[in-house]
Amino acid sequence: MIISALIGFIAGICAVTIKNLTHFIQILLKGDTFINYHTAFYFIFPVIGLLIVYLIFKFILRKQVSQGIPATLYAISRQKGIMKRFQMYSSLITAPITVGFGGSVGLEAPTVATGASIGSNLSRLFLLNQTTRTLLIGCAAAGAMSSIFNAPVAAIIFAIEVFSLDLTLTSLLPLLIASVSAVLTSYFFYGSEIILPFQLEDAFTISEVPYYILLGILAAGCSIYFTRVHFKLMKLMAKIRSGILRLLTSGILLGLIIYFIPPLYGEGYSVVNNLLQENYLEALGTNLFNAYLENIWVVIILLTGLVLFKIVATSLTLSAGGVGGIFAPVMFMGSAMGHGFALLLNNLGIFRSGISVSNFTLVGMAGLMAGVLHAPLTAIFLIAELTHGYELFIPLMITAAISYLITSKFQPHSVYTMELAQRGDLLTHDKDHRVLTLMNITRVIEKNFIPLEIDMNLGDVIHHGVMKSSRNIFPVIDKNHTFMGIILLDDIRTIMFDEKLYEEVKVREIMQQAPEVINIKTDRMKEIMRKFQESNAWNLPVVKEGRYIGFISKSKLLTAYRQKLIEVTV
Repeated sequence: MIISALIGFIAGICAVTIKNLTHFIQILLKGDTFINYHTAFYFIFPVIGLLIVYLIFKFILRKQVSQGIPATLYAISRQKGIMKRFQMYSSLITAPITVGFGGSVGLEAPTVATGASIGSNLSRLFLLNQTTRTLLIGCAAAGAMSSIFNAPVAAIIFAIEVFSLDLTLTSLLPLLIASVSAVLTSYFFYGSEIILPFQLEDAFTISEVPYYILLGILAAGCSIYFTRVHFKLMKLMAKIRSGILRLLTSGILLGLIIYFIPPLYGEGYSVVNNLLQENYLEALGTNLFNAYLENIWVVIILLTGLVLFKIVATSLTLSAGGVGGIFAPVMFMGSAMGHGFALLLNNLGIFRSGISVSNFTLVGMAGLMAGVLHAPLTAIFLIAELTHGYELFIPLMITAAISYLITSKFQPHSVYTMELAQRGDLLTHDKDHRVLTLMNITRVIEKNFIPLEIDMNLGDVIHHGVMKSSRNIFPVIDKNHTFMGIILLDDIRTIMFDEKLYEEVKVREIMQQAPEVINIKTDRMKEIMRKFQESNAWNLPVVKEGRYIGFISKSKLLTAYRQKLIEVTV
C-alpha cells in the first residue's frame, strides 16, 4: 500500500514534468524569434524535433525505445514485469521534444511507460514477486492517467481494462491509493485546472437516442479506419531500412501535412477545447479555406479532413522514430467526428431547436476511445468525470457500447495489443490464457534424449541409443543436426535382438514422422497445448530453425502450468 502511494506520487510528478517540458518547448518556438515566421516553420519544426530524438537515441541513450503501452504490456507478459532502468527517463526526455516540436502524438503513453518502468524497478528494489510487480505497473498506469485528466475513477478502470488486471480487493486498493496519490500531486501543481475544462450545459433528451446510435456506428467506422491506416502506414515506412532515411521521409511528409492542416500540430488538446466550446473557427485555425469558413458545409468538410488526416500524421510521427502515444489523437479525432456529425444533423434541419454540438463532441470522443482502445468503460467514466457528472451517462453508454461491439467484430484487438496478440504475447482477463502466456517454454524442454543420425544402422541404434538411454523415444537428425523424425522403442522391439539385421536395417527405414513438432521461435504455450491435445502424444520434439533441441513432455508441461497458476493466483 505504501509503495503504491509512492508510485502514484512519482507517476504524478512524471506527468507534470513531461507536460511542463512540452509546454516550455512550445513557448520557446512561439517566442519573438519565430513568431513572425511561425506558419512557415510548421514545415520544419517536426523534422527538427524528430532529428533531435534520433540523435538522442543514437549517441546518448544508444538504445531504441519501444513505444509506450505495447512495450509495457510485453514486459508484463514476456519479461516478468521487468523493465530496463533507462526506460525510467528515456520517454521523459524524448516525448516532450517530439510533441513540443509539433509531432502529432500524445503524451499519455510516454507518461504511463515512464511511471510503469519506475514501478517495475521499485518492485525489484523491494524484492517483490511477479504478481505484485505487475500490479504496481498497473498502479503507475492508473496514477499517470489520474494525474493527466484529474479523473481517478477512470484511471483505475483504464489500468484494469488495458493491462488486464484482476478486479479483486487485493488489486483494487493499491490502484485506488495510487490514483488518489497521483491526482493529489496534480492538484498541488495545477490546482483545479484540468486538460479539458468543460461545463455541461445541455441536458440529454430521449429523442436524441437514435442519433447517438448513429454516432456509435460512425465511431466504429472511424475506429476501424484508425487502426487499419495506422498499421498499414507503420508497415509501409518500416520497409525503409535506413533509420535516417525513414526519419526524413516520414518527417517531411508530416511537415507537409501540418503545413496545410495546422490543427494537426502537436497533441491537439487546444483544438479539442475549442470544439467543446463550439468555437470551430478557432479550432480550424488559419488555413487555405479561411475565405470560405462562413459556409457551414466547408466547415463540416474540414472537420472530416481532421478526422481522416490525424491518424496519418500520428503514424508518420511514430514511424519516424518519435516518442508518443495514440490516446490524444483518438480524443482529437473523436471530438472532430462528433462535432462534425452534430453540425451535419443541425444543418439538415432534422431538429427544430437543434441538438447540443458540445454534447455530441464529448460523446464522439468516448465512442472513438471505446473502438480504438477497446476500453468502453474507460471511455464512459473518463468523459463522465471530465463533465463532473453523469448527465450524459446514457448516451455515453449507448455510443461506447455500439462502437466497441462493431469494432471488435472487425478488429479483435486494440491498437495497443494487436501486434502482441498476433505473436501470442498478450495477457487477457482469461485466467487460463493468462497462465499459458506467462509460462516460459525453455523451462519445460527436456534434453536427456539421445539423438540418432539418419545414416545409422540398427546396430548403431542398439549400441549408441537403446543401451545408453533411459527413454523410449529417440530423435533422428542429419549431419547438420536438422530434425528428421523419431524412432520409438516399440518400433524396433521385434527386431532389436536379431543381430543378422543390425547391418541391413537403416534408421531411415524404421523412423517415423513426429505427430507434431514444436517450433521454439514461433509456437506459444497455447499453440503447444493445442498440438498435444490434437496429437494425443505424451512427448513432442522441439526445434529451432529446423534444428533439434529437445522434447517437451505433457506431464512436465502440466506440472509447470499448475505451478504458474499458483503464482498468478496468490
